[in-house]
Amino acid sequence: MVSISTMEPVNGRPPLPLPAVIREEKQWLFSEAELLRTPSILDGMGADEEKTLRRKGVNFILQVGMMLKLPQTTLSTAAIFMQRFLMRYSIVPKKGYKPMHHYQIAATALFLATKVEENGRKIKELIVACVRVALKDPNKIVDEQEKDYWKWRDTILYGEDTLLELLCFDLSVESPYKTMYEMLRYYHLEHNKRVRNASWAFLSDSALTQLCLLHSSRTIAAASLFAGTRMAGIEIPPTDGKPWWETQQVELRNVRRACNLMVDIYGTTTPKDGEVSIYDGLRTPEDSAEDGMLIDEHAPSQQVNGNGMDIDKEATQESRVPERDGSEEGELEE
Repeated sequence: MVSISTMEPVNGRPPLPLPAVIREEKQWLFSEAELLRTPSILDGMGADEEKTLRRKGVNFILQVGMMLKLPQTTLSTAAIFMQRFLMRYSIVPKKGYKPMHHYQIAATALFLATKVEENGRKIKELIVACVRVALKDPNKIVDEQEKDYWKWRDTILYGEDTLLELLCFDLSVESPYKTMYEMLRYYHLEHNKRVRNASWAFLSDSALTQLCLLHSSRTIAAASLFAGTRMAGIEIPPTDGKPWWETQQVELRNVRRACNLMVDIYGTTTPKDGEVSIYDGLRTPEDSAEDGMLIDEHAPSQQVNGNGMDIDKEATQESRVPERDGSEEGELEE
């Protein structure tokens, strides 16, 4: 493995977020057992089905965002808003309760993210892009007088209030993309195309998962750096006698957990054009003598011993849920 120890780190390590931002982020971190007790799952939806709908919603955000030429940080923020919202909102229809479609939630989260990240787009542009992506017709002409246009408009504006209420107006999101790039610069790797692209791909793939609900943005950024350098065969050097994860103020066990989760999801995916997957050989044991003091990110201000915390392996409910109304293309109802 190639070492970069001959290069001195530059510009100082990426600074930690403000304490208030760290506290707010910890409120949105959950254990794996808690992810099996979301409102939708408690209402009878299978865990796999809920994950699929979450992934479809985030994919909708990415497609609409690309059509609107929004930066990746804005799309990442929208995906995080959606993942957090679904920890407090059920998308299972019941008698007297008609939830928002996952495409509607995605569109609303993106609308809110464009404001938070100051990449505003006119609501007409957003609605046109949403209709085109939902109907899988990138050239569709959308008129402001059409019924579909007003359905989407009313849904997004109404949904924004619901989203803000369930998020408790907590809109502070630390972007893992920015932190990852600062880590690359710290080790003079920002111009290493292979490491940079692999780290970026890791973050882009993670947006489609619930990783942001399990680990902090800094841990996810560090995991992307770990995956990128491992793929490129580069060893991250210690700084002043400290291993790289201590220098970057993350826990190695949490980095490994994040990487192993991504391997579980994408490890069997065949890369295009015969390229080597960034997840090949990425799995590592979570427990190691070199980890030192381990901190569970899900327990605020609580330290645990080297054995970590036992995760409750609760089984998901097997009951089936009613069929969702509306087509998969996200058509809105009356």
